[in-house]
Amino acid sequence: MTQNKVLSPEVVTFGCRLNTYESQVMKDLATQAGLNNAIIINTCAVTSEAERQARQTIRKLRRENPQAEIIVTGCGVQINPSKYADMPEVSRVIGNDEKMQATSYTKDVDHDRILVNDIMSVRETAAHLISGFDGKARAFVQIQNGCDHRCTFCTIPFGRGNSRSVPVGEIVNQIKVLVTNGYPEIALTGVDITAYGADLPGKPTLGQMIRRLLNLVPDLKRLRLSSLDPVEMDDDLWDLIGNEPRLLPHLHMSLQAGDDMILKRMKRRHLRDDAIGFCKKARQLRPDCIFGVDLIAGFPTETDDMFENTLNIIDDCDLTFLHVFPYSPRPGTPAARMPQVESVKIKERAATLRQKGQQAIEKHFQNMIGKTVSFLVESNDNGMLVGKTDHFAPLQVPGNQPVASVLRATITSYTSDYMIGKIIDCD
Repeated sequence: MTQNKVLSPEVVTFGCRLNTYESQVMKDLATQAGLNNAIIINTCAVTSEAERQARQTIRKLRRENPQAEIIVTGCGVQINPSKYADMPEVSRVIGNDEKMQATSYTKDVDHDRILVNDIMSVRETAAHLISGFDGKARAFVQIQNGCDHRCTFCTIPFGRGNSRSVPVGEIVNQIKVLVTNGYPEIALTGVDITAYGADLPGKPTLGQMIRRLLNLVPDLKRLRLSSLDPVEMDDDLWDLIGNEPRLLPHLHMSLQAGDDMILKRMKRRHLRDDAIGFCKKARQLRPDCIFGVDLIAGFPTETDDMFENTLNIIDDCDLTFLHVFPYSPRPGTPAARMPQVESVKIKERAATLRQKGQQAIEKHFQNMIGKTVSFLVESNDNGMLVGKTDHFAPLQVPGNQPVASVLRATITSYTSDYMIGKIIDCD
């Protein structure tokens, strides 16, 4: 980026898929409002490292764009507005509710420099019809926001508010637009999507909602889900896992640990056996199902034996994709007041988990040699197609098909980072 390059609004995104969806909404709103020469930073507050990276990026963007308006939003701002408003590089900050409102970007309005309301007072999640995602082959659709649970390590409910769901009809309308515009794959996203529907009339479950949208959008080829809670699965969702081929066989579980005492101290809703049972049932219904999980290394009071239980659950559940977070205390959370694990041990345990995760990924790559897979093309770099398989595994194949194509390929080899294949045909 060069000095004063920004003309149309630019959005820089940190964090989750929900932030990715919201960033596209913000870009559309800011563009429609004619907000030029502005940079919007959508922050994450899951870890202290995520916030450090955001602040570092803000400083860098200001150096490179001294005349641009820098607007900072997201969970980091919602939880601690002054932390970002006090940065001299920042023009103004807006909260997670305000960032989704068109009036926040109107040029002829004299905006407050700090515009952050009480997120706990928000009762609805506004629907926004967006036509696509810049540069992406996969589209994200928000179905839910917020969380009613209070895990002892987590600040996200204070950034997102309580759980609230998007009505089924609005989800269907959004997906119809995206499918019409050429997106073959949709990922449903939210903070706690298995809590979907409890606040809506009739209390539809996540599975009931998905069944309805698949019936109403028959041209949707591929559907993915974001993190699932293993003890909040409904019967319709289990049935879809076993019988709906458009629901892809990669499930991500919000696990966090594999030791019961740590899970209780985290105030999670599941125990170790619940996670093992979740994976076992999913594989019984769909034998090719593979799993990703979130894991926290070095949670307060975690002993070596407790860590071993977390390490062992990777084999016990035959997990493939590990998203490892070294524990970092978040201000105001109960876990921050618990006896802390030494930082050196936290780093060592995170490294051990990541090494185990790399072995799990390469095991999957090895098992796929000679097999035929479907995959979504995410980029075409001089005749080398890069994408993700049904199982969300990275794949590279030579070819010149357009981005967002769904192709079939045979896996021929692999590296430590991705599989290599040969195209057979298009789906």
